[in-house]
Amino acid sequence: MKNDMGVEVVSQRNLNPKGRLLIFIVAYNAERTIESVVQRIPQQLGDQFDVEILIIDDSSQDNTFVRSELVRRAGIAPYEMTVLFNPVNQGYGGNQKIGFYYALENGFDWVALVHGDGQYAPECLPQLIEPLAAGEAEAVFGSRMLENRSALRGGMPFYKYVGNKILTKFQNTLLQSDLSEFHSGYRLYAVEALAKVPFSLNSNDFHFDTEIIIQFLTAGHRIKELPIPTFYGDEICHVNGLQYAANVCLATLQSRVQKYHIFYDRKFDCRAKEDESRTTLEYIESAVVESLAPNASLLVLGRIDPIFEETLRAEGHDIVVVSADVILNDEEVDVSGVDYLFVADEVALSLQPEEMVSYLLKVCSHTPKIKIIFHAGNIAFFLTRVLLLLGRFSYTRKGLVNFKQKRLFTLRSMRKLFVQNGFSICSTQGMPLPYNRFCSWKTFAAVCKNMHIFLAKVWTALFAYQFLLIVQPLPSLPYLLDKAVHVSSTKKENIDCG
Repeated sequence: MKNDMGVEVVSQRNLNPKGRLLIFIVAYNAERTIESVVQRIPQQLGDQFDVEILIIDDSSQDNTFVRSELVRRAGIAPYEMTVLFNPVNQGYGGNQKIGFYYALENGFDWVALVHGDGQYAPECLPQLIEPLAAGEAEAVFGSRMLENRSALRGGMPFYKYVGNKILTKFQNTLLQSDLSEFHSGYRLYAVEALAKVPFSLNSNDFHFDTEIIIQFLTAGHRIKELPIPTFYGDEICHVNGLQYAANVCLATLQSRVQKYHIFYDRKFDCRAKEDESRTTLEYIESAVVESLAPNASLLVLGRIDPIFEETLRAEGHDIVVVSADVILNDEEVDVSGVDYLFVADEVALSLQPEEMVSYLLKVCSHTPKIKIIFHAGNIAFFLTRVLLLLGRFSYTRKGLVNFKQKRLFTLRSMRKLFVQNGFSICSTQGMPLPYNRFCSWKTFAAVCKNMHIFLAKVWTALFAYQFLLIVQPLPSLPYLLDKAVHVSSTKKENIDCG
């Protein structure tokens, strides 16, 4: 298996039934504490696991590397030990990336992150590794907040305690999680799970810890918390609290919004494909149901959700579903006796709009009463205009602008595409954002939805998140000629009879 960085990940568990554990110690200016941290690692871990220690000194300005190397040479460490030095400071997050990459490349099963300043007790490692070894979680965090006020009793400054609580509450609310603490640095990961998230794209700063939690939550990895003691000594804190809080909030907000395919950042793109949200279609499907005449026959070009199909059938509609490939391959489709044709797949419209319109005109050339329903994102949506004004624009996997779309439309350009190619516009409807997905408070979501629908009616081109258009082909020349021939023949018969 290859990870997100293309590294072949080889588990050694089949070769070593005990499983391989890497104790990764991040160190910066920790010459006074690093030896103690190493000595405190429990020897009992070796009874269950094949354990190795990795220390990476992040270009310290003291003798952290020298002290660590002397500890290794003296055999003080209870396990095999490797000491590395970053010639250029990589930051707290950057140092973690190197250590996790080391674990991936060397076939470890689990990696435990320990701080070289002794703030997190290595004595807790046997308890923390148990859920990972038992397969009960993909990550285990040591939490200082599980036991009421124990962090304060352990010396955590009150302002940090309050800040931790506030940030954690904010993040739990947005991410719909239930962690007691987002900001503990005592963490153990399953290496196989690390391989499935793009942690290499995360920040090199301290909010790396927040970003990797978001990635694990998004990927559906299980996170388990266990209580740990809190210890605050005289170590120097290198975190700018206000900047850290701002970065944490920004990353959390961005990941939350990306979940609904409005913004996009590759590092948060680790949601399982089968778990992809259908937020961009829910209102479209509802509007399609409302626009159909009773007991209508419907031909669907493209894949539709089984629940939507069942809803249509329950409403008494006769449905035939055909792959949208018929458009791209210019295959004939029989639309005789069909009341509505619903183009459910946006790909044909976004890749080859002129060809799609020509195809629809051809297959409907003898059925001018058929109504064609299609939908597309509004590139002139007011939020997109604001982002463009700020110099920001990005594609998403789904939604307003997605990876598959090559042609983008405003309301005017979309109407023009059909009018100039022999169609009349029956109706245009602006679709709102999927507020029911943004907010669990149903009343507030409903108010926002109704307000957005009102704005989309007042100024569709600006406020519609997506368009739902119903068009009708104008009588084609073949149809008019056939009609003329048929009517003329009937009139001639009447003359002969008269």
